Amino acid sequence: MKHYLLKTLLFSMLFIFMTSHIVHASDEEADKPDEYRTEEAQEVFNPEDIVESQIDTLHLDELKGFWEDITNEYGGFLPESQKGSIYDFIKGEKEFSFDQWALGILKFVFHEFVVNGKLLGTLILLAVFSMFLQSLQNAFESGTVSKVAYAIVLMVLVILALNSFHIAMEYASDTVHKMTSFILALIPLLLALIASSGGLISAAFFHPVILFLMNTSGVLIQYVVFPLLFLSTLLHIVSTLSDQYKVTQLGNLLRNWSVGLLGIFLTVFLAVISIQGVSTAITDGVTLKTAKYVTSNFIPVIGRMFTDATDTVVTASVLLKNTVGIAGVAILMIIVAFPAIKILMIAFIYKFAAAVLQPLGGGPIIKCLDIISKSVMYVFAALAIVSLMFFLSITVVIVAGNLTMMVR
Repeated sequence: MKHYLLKTLLFSMLFIFMTSHIVHASDEEADKPDEYRTEEAQEVFNPEDIVESQIDTLHLDELKGFWEDITNEYGGFLPESQKGSIYDFIKGEKEFSFDQWALGILKFVFHEFVVNGKLLGTLILLAVFSMFLQSLQNAFESGTVSKVAYAIVLMVLVILALNSFHIAMEYASDTVHKMTSFILALIPLLLALIASSGGLISAAFFHPVILFLMNTSGVLIQYVVFPLLFLSTLLHIVSTLSDQYKVTQLGNLLRNWSVGLLGIFLTVFLAVISIQGVSTAITDGVTLKTAKYVTSNFIPVIGRMFTDATDTVVTASVLLKNTVGIAGVAILMIIVAFPAIKILMIAFIYKFAAAVLQPLGGGPIIKCLDIISKSVMYVFAALAIVSLMFFLSITVVIVAGNLTMMVR
């Protein structure tokens, strides 16, 4: 009995001695300042190494393809310092220079003006020839031949003008399609980085909504807005050819409908992604903040180190998301810029021709040229609205991820 009591006493003393050392060690870990723990976590998880590893694991092949298409198509107008792989810009090895890009765009504007000089010369020659035929018609009241020749020249001019308007619509339609494909390739990357930084609810919300709205915008502008603008232009031109039958009011109505529908869709789009995006981002931030508090306070010793290491990984993901987002915005602006300049140059050519030929007379021809110029500007406005919508969608996604980080 005495031996049993002695063994029990020795075992109890040994257990108390060991537990006192464990408690003392845990107290020392708990007494360490947060800065020391963060430094330890950063030594283990270096943010730069994490960013490099995430860049290598991201599938940027589609973005790389869009960038290569831009450099191949407009490489002659791009500065040499801005040519290279998209990885060079994301990693910071090359910097995006707005001054050099502005110089390249000015070169492209001059190039488009020279290319469209043939169109300008054709318009001026046809207009002068039609005015000459109209003068012959007025001099000889029964000049049937001059009337027929004038009508033929006028129809050729109208066909040329409508063809230019159709080319402008094709530029805009192709650009919208290319922007939609680019957004559909970029958004999953941004949402994956948002999810890796803790924004699971935001990623789950943005993915179906943006995909639906992007595809809807492409269908709307291709099958509703542009056909209405084309029909409106055709009605205005027909009104200039006849003194008795006018359908300008119907043309104005169709034009207002096209722009109004696009404006309504833009309003709904921005309202949905901004309001719901902010609310989901705040929800993500509160959830992460709660999880961080629970982990760091209820899991001894390793809980705080785990949250600090997680902060490092999240910070690296947010940094990479912002970098990829800025690169995406830059590529989107480049995709839009060159076709938009082409459309503007077409509108300028017709406006310039109308301004130069107006002192010579020729009422219907001048009106026709002015109508085409205004209609092409409406095409440019539609393209600008859609581009703004796509630009804001990327911006809202980036801001939502940053807002989650701020609330957290």
